[in-house]
Amino acid sequence: MDEAKHKDHRTMTLSQSFLSAGGVFHLALAVFHLFFWRIFRWKEDLASLTHINRAAMQILNICLALLFFVMMYISFFHAAELLVTSLGSTILASIALFWVLRLILQFVFFGARHRISILFVVVFTIGAPLYLIPFLWSLP
Repeated sequence: MDEAKHKDHRTMTLSQSFLSAGGVFHLALAVFHLFFWRIFRWKEDLASLTHINRAAMQILNICLALLFFVMMYISFFHAAELLVTSLGSTILASIALFWVLRLILQFVFFGARHRISILFVVVFTIGAPLYLIPFLWSLP
């Protein structure tokens, strides 16, 4: 195997490893979101909201969990397409952008003064490079 092909093969293998890690990452977040009702005592805490706001919170959370399951699925079962097609590159960049935006919004809405907020900053910081690195490596 010549040097260029070896490098391409190595880059593809590393990119697929990043995407597999991204799949695990999104699976964990999807499951985490499914437990929000219990973890954050939503039955009690959301009771003070209006019906519309309470419903919106729960609907957005369920949709976000579904989005994370979809991100997991495409990371595990469509890694090759993500790495070699223009649609795949768009999806990789979009997922990376999602995590960059989520990281920025963490600071805007929660700050970084509490341990839990710092933990979330770490988690969101992990999400972006799992997809940004394969995106950059897939560019011509």
